[in-house]
Order: sequence, then C-alpha cells, then structure tokens
Amino acid sequence: MSKSTYELEREANIARNKALLEQLDMKQALTDLSLPKSKVIEKPKPTAKPVQPAKKVKERVKEKIEPPRRQSTRLQKSVVDPNETPAKKRKREAELEEQRAKEAEERLVAEEQERHAKRPRHYDLELSLLVEDEDDLKTLPDLTGSLQQISITAQPKAVADTDAFVFSDHKKETAEVKELREKLQGLKVVSRAKVTQNRVYSAAYHPDKTKDLIFFGDKHGQLGIWDARAAPEEAADEDGDVAPTEDGEGGKYWRLQVHWPATSKSSISSIKFNPIDAHSVYTTSYDCTVRAFDFTSGVSREVYSTGEGILPSSMDLPPTGLEVWISDSLGGLTHLDIRESSSKARRYELSHTKVGCVSVNPTRTHYLVTSSNSRVLQIWDTRKLSNIPVNLLEITPATAPGAGTDVPGIPFEEASGASMAEFLETPDGKASVVAEWTHDKSVSSAYWDPRGRSVVSTSYDDSLRIWEFSTNRLDSNSTFPSSRPFSQIQHNCQTGKWLTILRAQWTPNADVYPHFTIGNMNHSVDIYSCKGDLITKLSDSTKITAVQAVTCSHPNIVERVATGNGSGRCVLWAPPEADQ
Repeated sequence: MSKSTYELEREANIARNKALLEQLDMKQALTDLSLPKSKVIEKPKPTAKPVQPAKKVKERVKEKIEPPRRQSTRLQKSVVDPNETPAKKRKREAELEEQRAKEAEERLVAEEQERHAKRPRHYDLELSLLVEDEDDLKTLPDLTGSLQQISITAQPKAVADTDAFVFSDHKKETAEVKELREKLQGLKVVSRAKVTQNRVYSAAYHPDKTKDLIFFGDKHGQLGIWDARAAPEEAADEDGDVAPTEDGEGGKYWRLQVHWPATSKSSISSIKFNPIDAHSVYTTSYDCTVRAFDFTSGVSREVYSTGEGILPSSMDLPPTGLEVWISDSLGGLTHLDIRESSSKARRYELSHTKVGCVSVNPTRTHYLVTSSNSRVLQIWDTRKLSNIPVNLLEITPATAPGAGTDVPGIPFEEASGASMAEFLETPDGKASVVAEWTHDKSVSSAYWDPRGRSVVSTSYDDSLRIWEFSTNRLDSNSTFPSSRPFSQIQHNCQTGKWLTILRAQWTPNADVYPHFTIGNMNHSVDIYSCKGDLITKLSDSTKITAVQAVTCSHPNIVERVATGNGSGRCVLWAPPEADQ
C-alpha cells in the first residue's frame, strides 16, 4: 500500500531532525541560550525549633536470623562419572539426601527462632535486657541510682476527702478557682526532649517532690523515663563540637524496651505507679501482658497475661495496691488480686465492643466507672459482680492466656456475654449497674477525681462531660437517679489515625482544688476545674508545633504539667524559675 503524503512528510521531518541533533553541540547551545537561573524560593522559617537529641543515638544492629536459601536440586547435582558403579551411585545419592535433610532441619530451626523472637516475653527481665542502645547501657548506673534514691521513702497515693472543696458559699468557690488560675496560667515550657522513639501513648508523673520524673509509654512498647530538670550531659559531635544547650534536649532520659516485640503490637496503653509506695510501675500493653517494673531490684516481671487477641486498653489500682482492674479490646473487664495466683483472675464480658477505660473510685473502691465504644458510660458496684456465675475456662491453645506463646496457658474464670446478659436481668444484676449514660458517639475515657466525687468523660462527639455526686448518693446502696451531666464542654476530639486519643486526666494532687488537663488540637494544653471552668490554656507557638495529645500532672506539686506528642517529644510546663 502506498504511503500518504502526510506520512511521507512526517518521515522526512524525523530524518531531518535526527541529522540536526547529531550535528548539534547541545552543551554549547545551552550556554548560548543563556537561560535565566531558576529563582530559589526560600522556605519560611519554622516558628518553633524542634528538639534535637543531645547525643547521636546509635541503634544496635540486631542480628537477623536468615534461613538457608532454597537451591535447585538439579543444580546441586555433581557431575556424574559415566564409569560410576552402582555402589558409588547409591552412596552419592545417600549423601545428597542427608545434606538436603540437614538443610531442611536448619531452615525449620531458623524459622522457629524467628517466630520466637517476635513473641511477647513472659519471663523476668533484668534492667540490662531492657536497654537496646549500647550508649544507654553506659548510663544505666545513673538510672539505677535515681530509681533507688526515690525508693528510700514510701510515697503512697494521696486520697482526698469526699467533701473536700465543697462550698455552700459561691464566693469561696470563686476564690479557689482564682487562686488556682494564678498558679497555673504562668506555666512555661522549661524543658523539652524526645523521650521515646515513637508516638507517646500514655504517661504518669512520679510523686517524688525532689525530681520531675515522668514516665512515658510509646507505640512500640518502649518506656521512656525522663528526669526533666536534671543537668544534661554535654555530648560532642564527630568534630568534637558541643551542641548549644538552647537547642538541645532538656534533662536526662532512658529508654527501656519493657514490652515486646518492638512494633505497634506492643503499644503501652496505660501506666500506673504502685499506690502504696510508688516503688514500682505497672504497664499494660497490646502484647497482651501486664508487667511491673521494680525500682529497687531493677527487674520487670509479668503480672498477668490476658491471652492472645485480648488487648489491655486500660487499668487502675485502688489505694491499697492489692488489686488490679483491667479493661480490654473485646469488651471485657478483668479483676486480679496480686496476692493470689493469676489463675484466680476473673474476667467479665461487659460489652460487645471495646471497653477503653476503667477507673476505680479512690474513696469508695467498690465503685468502678467504665467507658466503651458502645457509646455508654457505666458505674458498677463490684460487690454485686461477685454473684455472677462464671466458668473456669479450659487450657486450650485458643482460649487460654499465653496462647501461641512459649509458656503454657493459664486457666481463668470468665463471665461470658450470655452469662452477663442473663445476670443483668436479675435483681442483683440490675443493682450492679448503679448509673449509665449514653453519649452521641463512643466514649474514649472516663475517670474519677481524687475525691471520688466527680467523673469526667471524653467522647468522639466532641464533648467533655462532668458529673458530680453527693456523699449521700455515693453511700446509698441503690442505683443513682438518671440525671444530666453537671457540665458539658465543647472540645474537638477528632484525633484521627495518627494521633493518640485525647483523654481528660484529673490532677492526682489531693490538696488542691480538683481540675483536669486535656490536649487541644490547636497545640495548647487546656486546664478545667471540676465545675467546668476554664482555668487556662498553656501554649507556646515558638516551641510547640504539634498536638500535645497525652497529658499528666505532678501528684504533689500544683505547678507541674507534662505532655507528649505523636513523635515521642515531651514537654515539661512549670514556672519560669524552675528552669534556673
């Protein structure tokens, strides 16, 4: 078929352009064109300087166990001797078969070791095993000394009187709020540091008055211990230069890999100190374990294992420190008496969805408040729960705590959802739920204040709600009458996927007018009174450019607030003179 005029002209143009390109000196042509240089757009300077680690963190190179690679059997065959006798052939084939069996066994062993390395650790862990960075091993004596120093004196958790800060005169109430505002509104950022390597999930402030010792749990099971006002060690870089202290980190910190594996499967969901003496710290993790780290011995031991797939979401201990209440992702609530074997633990299936928070009333420990994704906040009378019929679960790979791990399962008693539903229809069952309030969306947290008188809840319906109960109502054995919350505050709680859920946390200080802290999506820390009055908003745009999602307060010093964000950076808010 003859080509059209258009196709002939197109081929001619291609040939002509090709010839021109071959003759053209492209470099010289570009020079002759004298094209203007592209303008460099200067990036705006950040309003806040990010905290940079004072020392370079050298991650320990973890040995990866690689199983032997599979090889083709055909390629492994040696050259066959044409004169090979039948006896030699049988011998050669037997040697090849033995070699293949040996390689298969080595591969299975390597695969099992790799699986074992990813399982939660159920054995006791010495302090040296909790530190992964080689440089941090050198500072362990400092950490040991600090922990033993604060363990000399018992520092029990303070509990306020139920009628503390209850006034009939409104002027006295106003005076207390004014005094509290004067103390807190002047707090400034006095120390910053990247305490954990990943997103901060939980935090707790140690009650010692001589130090600002704050514990942060992160997304990958790491427990960061921050002595926020300690004199930092000046570390030189590779050239021998010392980093300026104004841009460096404040205080000293240590990172302990308490929960394993070091992935999002081990996020530390809550941290609590032993309420008797504060000489040990309890942590719950998504590796399905509850561990206690003792300051005097330097050993982390497992207190309880919920079982595979049952993720502990929160825990609380009454002031006696003898019991632990644990909420979980499958709608359960577990009671454990630490004086007894963990096999005596009882699990109650309260909801068909996640129970995200549990809090024990500090003055009347038989009252618990729970919050769940079913949009319900409930107050339980645990004295009635003992009447629920329970079943002793058998030790099977599917049901027992420790399933799928290197330790045998532990039997435990459970009140199933069917048992609970049946029980709640009985008179005792109806009396066990003394109060219940439905929110518009899931309830992410609910906590009793130090007096055991007020409850604050946080919900995805962008509201903070406060309930207040009288002494007579708390002492009655009947259910609480249905009532609206005492105060309801609009607050953006839409954290999304990459931020830790916002939780309103009461200050544990029993000697001060009750108030709570909560992170704000606009990078501030909001502080409210127990009546819903805004005390102050802590912010600093020159130093803070991220949401301070996790908050906590000092149990004994009013003018102390600590916060953590999604990258592991933590902040201490205190009076300016505290930095001197």
